[in-house]
Amino acid sequence: MPADGQSHIRVARPSRDLAAAEEFWVRGLGLSVLYRAEGGDAPGEHDLLMVGRPDASWHLELVHGDAGFVEPQPTVEDLLVIYLDGPVPDELVTRLDTHGGRRVPSPNPYWNAWGITVEDPDGYRLVLCTRAWSNA
Repeated sequence: MPADGQSHIRVARPSRDLAAAEEFWVRGLGLSVLYRAEGGDAPGEHDLLMVGRPDASWHLELVHGDAGFVEPQPTVEDLLVIYLDGPVPDELVTRLDTHGGRRVPSPNPYWNAWGITVEDPDGYRLVLCTRAWSNA
């Protein structure tokens, strides 16, 4: 069955610190914890945190394991973009900063003109875009 407009999307990435990530994504951005699991000590097991909105067709999966686990290696182009279709509330940016985020300039002038970029505690970038999504 091919992916279509109703297919659920999971963005998965490693995290150095799930508590810090939860602080940013849940208390900062306002997402909900959808699922949480603690891994064991066996190779390949890991802790897991899924955050998102219960009514959305996407969620963010963050995983953390022992010392041999994959470390986050984000680049400045690893973006999660949320189209707000309006101004980015100042209180949201302040809340993201208070809860572990860091506002950064984007190397892409488009995102500087049309949004605000914030790094999460693992260095991945969240863009809050003032524009509406258009596939045109």
